[in-house]
Amino acid sequence: QVQLVESGGGLVQAGGSLRLSCAASGLTFSNYAMAWFRQAPGKGRDFVAVIVGSGGSTSYADSVKGRFTISRDNTKNTVYLQMNSLKPEDTAVYYCAANWPGVRRSINPADYDYWGQGTQVTVSS
Repeated sequence: QVQLVESGGGLVQAGGSLRLSCAASGLTFSNYAMAWFRQAPGKGRDFVAVIVGSGGSTSYADSVKGRFTISRDNTKNTVYLQMNSLKPEDTAVYYCAANWPGVRRSINPADYDYWGQGTQVTVSS
């Protein structure tokens, strides 16, 4: 079956960096767009970034543009989120998600077929 497993979360001070990874199995990885969403306590699941299956196109939420970078390695079935200049408002559980077809850069969580279990990111001020 399909599995998405996130890693790399943790506690970091404001201004610091973290890199999240999401390892996928059970699917033809390059056929899927991959995205990161996040959910803060008491809030909905918000779009962060998406990358198409080929890796040739990305989109970002305005709140993270210029600070976060999404990338993927289709030889390792892994998608990454490099997070720099972290702010306390970035604190959330971060989820990776897979969407078929791989050419669509959807920001709507309802469009995603598979989800990971999430990894906690906490940014202290």
